[in-house]
Amino acid sequence: MLHSTGPLLSIDLGDRDVSETDITGIQERYVGGRGVGTRLAHERIPFDADPLGPENRAVFTTGPMQASQMSFTGRTNCTAVSPLTDGLLSSNAGGFMSRHLAATGYGAVELAGESDELVVVHVRDDVDELDSSARPTKSDVGVEFEAVPELAGATVPETTKYLETEHGISSDQTAVIGPAGEHEVRFASIMTTEERAFGRGGLGAVLGAKNVKGVTFGGDSAPDLSIPATANEIHREAATEDHIMKEQGTVAVMDLANEMDGLPSYYFSERSFEGVEGINGDAVASKKYKKGTCSACAFACKLPTRDEERGVETEGPEFEVAMAFGSNSGVDDIVDVMESNRLCDEYGLDAISAGNTIAAYLEAEEEFGNRELIWDLVEKIAHREGVGDRLAEGIGRVHEDLGVENWSVKNMDFAAHEGRLLHGQALSYAVANRGADHMYATFYSVEYPLVDEDEAMAPAGFEGKAERLVEREDLMALNDSGVVCKFSRDFMTPERYELLFDADFGDLLAVGARTVALERHFNNERGFDRADDRLPYEDELPGLEDAIESYYEIRGWNEDGTVPESALPA
Repeated sequence: MLHSTGPLLSIDLGDRDVSETDITGIQERYVGGRGVGTRLAHERIPFDADPLGPENRAVFTTGPMQASQMSFTGRTNCTAVSPLTDGLLSSNAGGFMSRHLAATGYGAVELAGESDELVVVHVRDDVDELDSSARPTKSDVGVEFEAVPELAGATVPETTKYLETEHGISSDQTAVIGPAGEHEVRFASIMTTEERAFGRGGLGAVLGAKNVKGVTFGGDSAPDLSIPATANEIHREAATEDHIMKEQGTVAVMDLANEMDGLPSYYFSERSFEGVEGINGDAVASKKYKKGTCSACAFACKLPTRDEERGVETEGPEFEVAMAFGSNSGVDDIVDVMESNRLCDEYGLDAISAGNTIAAYLEAEEEFGNRELIWDLVEKIAHREGVGDRLAEGIGRVHEDLGVENWSVKNMDFAAHEGRLLHGQALSYAVANRGADHMYATFYSVEYPLVDEDEAMAPAGFEGKAERLVEREDLMALNDSGVVCKFSRDFMTPERYELLFDADFGDLLAVGARTVALERHFNNERGFDRADDRLPYEDELPGLEDAIESYYEIRGWNEDGTVPESALPA
């Protein structure tokens, strides 16, 4: 089985201690990325670790496909205990950092402990490679610790500009936090290439709690892996396929969702939005001024957008953000949503959670559509000022104080794909270890009427969906371990997975199953069980309880949603 290579680099921020560990055995069973990150976290993070304490660890990993130049492989994984969900969580970001991390020669880079001063950690395969004009402290195995008190409170662009100016390090080599991470906002992002985010779950706050302003990667020690010619076929198809996402990104689905009564609006109280034409795919495409992509990817589905009249420039918004800051906040102007998106990137916030949490406040204050208030709240949340200090805790922790319904699962607020319409997606939201996040299984992709008949499932009902969900979760965990972008779905087949990873498809899905089981077991040890697999609208979904029971049974888990020792991977 094709897998990542290179040792684990463990960096103790408090002691400035650096060590290497051979993890070949883990890589052979978990491929790379999320799988390896989850296995390492399960072994090395105490089950009772405070997400914002020194016992938590942030593990950056790539996969074997970063040794290729195949489209859909410009992504990087990060795993830690989430300050938002309080469970083990992996997030991955696109952009261009993945190959710089691979070039260090390390299969995983782990940040442990906490620094007593604000630092940037430079990871290289050669410690003499970095311009040391700022006199960083060197270790002897490719790590330099640079004290950066002048970056306290700096935005993401200000931080990347400093690294470029002082060290000649491009934003593509960086993983940094903004003020939101420093202030431990529970949905703070880690940002790379300035506008790409390790978004959901608040891993930016993990770095902030460790006093790490950023991590940079570089070197000339990328693994030399043999990648099958299938990668070239996929790359060529990605370049030549006429696909609407190349023009509109994920927001291309917004009109369909609205027509199907499946677009969350006005803090989830409605399911269609009368102002959809102002924030839909056509609206975003009208502001797109160039192509945008991730490393080595010819699919180019990103959305660099600009409004000359108002001087707003950003990347996006994608569908989830257009929902959170658009329909869910009562805003029908794409430029207003673009500005919200820009501010979140600048301050280092997950734009989905920021938008949804602000929508909860707008509901409480009857202020839907107030764009000036929205932008003020983004800044207040990032700095934990005034009401922003409460909102920085997220919907699950602040909803009672606001007097609104709790639109979250495991404290993760809902994505745009509406579970009251797409019942398999609702089941996924309920049982996902990460909470109400759409990318954990991407079940929505088989319930919208956009796929081949052989792949499609009717949106309503649960027949056959527990079995399909297990397969989808395992496949997405495999993608996250590969690491392969989930938007490769139109180009990947079981046969192509087998050729790319040199393994039987069933064995590859087993990698995903082991990863999901380890995540669930870690969370069980933190107190999670069936009581956490709940939806705010479950009374509207007859059959959901039976589907959850079927899901547990197929997984081989206990009736209370816990993983028995017999089902725990060795």
